[in-house]
Parts: sequence; C-alpha cells; structure tokens
Amino acid sequence: MKNLYLSTITFFMLFSCVSDEQYEAYNQDPKQPSEVSSDLLFNFAVKTLVDQMADPNINVNVFRLVSQYWTPTTYPDESNYIFSNRRIPQNHWSILYRNVLLDLTTASEIIRNDPLLSDDEKSTRLAQTEIIAVYTWQILVDSFGDIPYSQALNTVEFPLPAYDNAASLYEDLIQRLDAVIPNLTGAGYEIDNLYFGNILAWQKFAASLKLRLGIRLADVNPGLAKTTVESAVNLGVIESNDDNATLVYLGTSNPNPIWTDIVQSGRKDFVAANTIVDIMNSLNDPRRSVYFSDNLGPDIYEGGIYGGVNLFENFTQIGAIILEPTFPALLIDFAEVSFYLAEAVERGFNVSGTAEIYYNQAITASFEYWGVPSVTEYLSNPEVAYATASGEWRQKIGQQFWLAMYNRGFEGWTAWRTYDAPVLNLPALTENPVPTRYTYPINEQNLNEVNWINASKAIGGDEGTTKLFWDTQ
Repeated sequence: MKNLYLSTITFFMLFSCVSDEQYEAYNQDPKQPSEVSSDLLFNFAVKTLVDQMADPNINVNVFRLVSQYWTPTTYPDESNYIFSNRRIPQNHWSILYRNVLLDLTTASEIIRNDPLLSDDEKSTRLAQTEIIAVYTWQILVDSFGDIPYSQALNTVEFPLPAYDNAASLYEDLIQRLDAVIPNLTGAGYEIDNLYFGNILAWQKFAASLKLRLGIRLADVNPGLAKTTVESAVNLGVIESNDDNATLVYLGTSNPNPIWTDIVQSGRKDFVAANTIVDIMNSLNDPRRSVYFSDNLGPDIYEGGIYGGVNLFENFTQIGAIILEPTFPALLIDFAEVSFYLAEAVERGFNVSGTAEIYYNQAITASFEYWGVPSVTEYLSNPEVAYATASGEWRQKIGQQFWLAMYNRGFEGWTAWRTYDAPVLNLPALTENPVPTRYTYPINEQNLNEVNWINASKAIGGDEGTTKLFWDTQ
C-alpha cells in the first residue's frame, strides 16, 4: 500500500494543476513522505477524472468518435464501434474505479482520522470528496448501466462484487448529494484544483450535478425527476461560465492530454467528422472557426467520412485552440445547465423562465466560452431560433446541446442518447448502429463471471445497443 501511495504522490507532484506557490507548500519532502495527505489524493483523483474525460487517446476515451465530432484517418475500428481490440471499456472502467474512486475513499478515511482538522473542515472536505465520487459513479452508470456499487470498493470483504440496479443507484446518488450539500460551510481542501477554495462555487457545482441526475430521470421516474430538479434549482445552480467546473492546465509541464496525445506525439490521427461539419455548415454556425482549422481555406469546412479511412490533408482538421497545452477541461458548464433548464420548463417543472430563454442562454454560453461573436445573428436563424427550428423540443434542444458539447465527447454522446438528436451517420465500413452503452469489461466476464451474467440478464443483454434504464425514447 505504501508503494501505491508513493506512486500516487510522484504522479501528482509531476502533473498537479495547482499554482507554483501551492505546489511548493506541499512539496517539502517528496522523497520520504510519512504518509500521503488527503489533499494530494483528492486532487490526484480529480485530475485523473478530468484527464479521462478529456483524453483523445483511443485506448482510453473514444467518446469524441462515438459522438461523431471526430473521425480517424488511419485506424477506423473505433469509429466503427469495434472497441474490444484495445480493451477500451476495460480501461475506462479501471481508471474510474481504481484511480479515482479508490483514491477518494482513502482521502475520506484520512480526513476522518485527522486530529488537526476541525469538525467543519472535515465536513466540508468530505462533502467535496463525495461530490466528485457522485460525479464519477454517474459516469460509470451512464457508460455501462448496472455496475458494482455497494460492494465495489470493499475488496477485502467483496473481491467479486455484485452489480447494483442502475435506477436504484441513481436514487442513492441523489440522496448522497442531499446529505452533503448542507455541509459545504467550512474551509475546504487547501489545494483545490477545480475552484481553489471557493465553497460557493462548490455548492453550485453540486446543485448542478443534482440537476443533471434529476433531468436524466425524467422519462422513467418523472416524480423524482421533478422534485430533484426543483430542489437543485432552489439550491442555486451554475449561473455563468465563471462558475464552470474547470481544470486549468499549466502548459507543457502539465498539459491538456489532447496536446500530449496529438501535438507532442506528432500524430495526425483525426479530422473533423462530416456529421458535425455538415450540420454546422447548414446552420452557418460561427463556432466552426474555433472548433475546426481553416486548413482547406477561409470558411471552407469539409468533414471526413465518418467511420472511413480519410486522408489527413484532404479534410478539415481540429481547431488550434483545442490543441493548446493550456486549453482547460470541463466537468460541467453553464451551457449544459441551461439546456437542462430548458428541458425542465418543457416538462412543466416548477422553474422560472421559459424554454426559449434557457435555450438561448445555453447557446450564448457556448459562444462566449469559445470566444465567438455573432450569437445574436445565429439565434435569429430560422433553423436555430426556438420558435421556428425544426422538430419538437427534444430535437431543438438535442441538436444544439450536442453542438455545444463538441469538446466534451461523453456529454455529446449522452445528449444524443437522451434526445435522439441529431441524426447520426452509420459508420462507413461496418454500418454498425451507434452504441448506446459500453459493453462490460472483459475482466468482469473472466473474473467476476457469475455477477457479470446476472447483470447482463438484468439489463437486457451485454450488448452495445442495449439501452440504459433512463433511455426509453
């Protein structure tokens, strides 16, 4: 265990996202630490979570491909939804369980036993840890469906953990947030690489996560969805891009993993997919100038054939801003929250405002985040304006939500699964249907076979096209 702690410290010291001053305060004796601090474990877990959701490495994260934002130039398996060759579900599962949730659990144990912390400090730090844990559990559920939960982190007593029902798990996650949000009152972690000690921002983050959980339940448990959403809004959700849950990378010494995997490695593995380029071209969307490169010429954008083999030089490439080593990564943002509020109004939940106001607010937040002008003109486009855009509210919100999540592939995939919009392409080589979940890791099939079989039966089959419990449309 001590070796695990030492490895964790070494990794965090090399790649921490805190300032130089904060870094030095926790770098007094890196070679002979008596024990790892809860701050280091917590921030290592946060950074690992953010990196996993931002990473474009196809061995660990193919969500930009599944969402059809990018398509490969050389290796088309992943864009054709062949994930087993690289054990992608296994890597996603292992990173979140082992490197995020286990570290958060250990951090909580250290906090509870720390005699130097006041009760208020313990409560607040435990609440912050719990919020990140709830976020991580939701990602796992929304990736796989039923998962090991109640027995998952007790490896001594439950080396082969049973799987919990995903719907019940969601309810428990809401209860966990309800239990800890009131505890965000004291001093939090001394090192906090999301909000740097701003506890009010943590409250908004937690309320926004609760909003996400609630809105996801709207089609399967409308009563709980309504009370959860209304409670979250009353608590106070994210109100501007200043409140976004953002991890800021420091540069080449601690870069965004996109830079590491694409720029530093000199790879030319991806171009923009024709799916998103064609839609943005049809809407004359100004965000093309930052989402994509102008390598084909000014205002010329042509996406590679999704799921095909595409020549890097022949198609629109990834925008330069995304490839910067300091480009930040997000866990939740103002645009996402605003789209949820638009949906809440459409469902008749008791939140103030109109769906159109929140829809416009969401698109505006996306434009402002990316530093793109002309949002007023864009919102007046009949194919964008809420009153005249094609389809019912699901299609209107879904398409713009998906466009706004361009660099957040997992949430883009989830938006498509939730709203069934926009229409995605079938991959060129296999024409496999777009997956609605990851299949369970091969290790679960081999090492936890009985529980894997039971879980597979419970969800309707361990297939990529099996829908999650909240995906009923």
